Amino acid sequence: MILPKRILFLPKYTRKGASSRLRTYQFLPLWSHKKVQLTISPFFTDTYLEHIYAGKKPPYLHVLSCYWRRLLVLLTAGRYDLVIIEKELFPYLPAFPEWLLCRLKGYWVDYDDAVFHNYDQGKYAVISRLMPRKIDRVMKWADLVTAGNEYLICRARSAGAKNIVPMPTVIDPLRYRKKVHKNKATVTIGWIGSPSTLKYLDAVIPALETLHKKYKIMVLLINGKNHPQFSGNLKTIPWTEAGEVDALLQIDIGIMPLPDNPWERGKCSYKLIQYMACGLPVVASPVGMNREVVQHVVNGFLANTQEEWVEFLGQLISDWKMREDFGTKGYELVMGKYTLAANFERMLHSVKI
Repeated sequence: MILPKRILFLPKYTRKGASSRLRTYQFLPLWSHKKVQLTISPFFTDTYLEHIYAGKKPPYLHVLSCYWRRLLVLLTAGRYDLVIIEKELFPYLPAFPEWLLCRLKGYWVDYDDAVFHNYDQGKYAVISRLMPRKIDRVMKWADLVTAGNEYLICRARSAGAKNIVPMPTVIDPLRYRKKVHKNKATVTIGWIGSPSTLKYLDAVIPALETLHKKYKIMVLLINGKNHPQFSGNLKTIPWTEAGEVDALLQIDIGIMPLPDNPWERGKCSYKLIQYMACGLPVVASPVGMNREVVQHVVNGFLANTQEEWVEFLGQLISDWKMREDFGTKGYELVMGKYTLAANFERMLHSVKI
């Protein structure tokens, strides 16, 4: 196998965007170590993300400039041995550029969420009418589709993709440390996520209200600028890449509630993988990939109802040895299966020129 000498990466976001940071940017040092020349051209800018995270609408002309910049970069695609696309080339435009690229050069496309539902079940009716199968075409025309979970793999398969490689979202073990559990008066139940996913916490607030009346608990939200209504002890801290692991280590039990909807089934359970990389026990909804990562009553619990959330969290709050045991099992799972090195090996074996 001969590695490509020049790769053009076309992520959706800059490093500030979680999906691009985890699916593209964290692998760049490994590619560089292989003496590959890299060009990285994200579609959206830091300015765009700053507006989104602040709950503001990005300026129209700025968004338009993102489309123009991507077009200019595509004109240089012939200089590269390999083009790697995150999700699609132009959001909410037809897949003609991908069709053209597949005939002139070929490409590898990567998915870590169910972006196809922006088209077949999206909020824009005109988009759903005009191009409901856009992402299916992008998958079908690709030389390689990498996908973060079985839900995405099944969609790529049904789209007729020629070559599909499972590629979970992973952690860099060098950045993580295993928590030392101990008996303590106040147990911290924690959640990490973006402002847009904070809404998922609403589903477990009734359970947390019940628990805080029975136990001494604190709820810690990492990157939760706003927070749900909760009458107990609640703390929010900002997310930073440098401080992420230290923040996670303040948690005793990690949670990941999710509704069982099409978009959520496409999620890659990265919260759970992060919790486990820190040796934390978890409680999660049995949705999508969560059912694969959480081994029920081994490294965590899968909770369907409010009663189950109360019961399972209560068991972990009451028993620090269980927290330690579950945390160790989760840590071993992640370090054996969901690491940067493991994914990079899959990438190297998938690249052929």
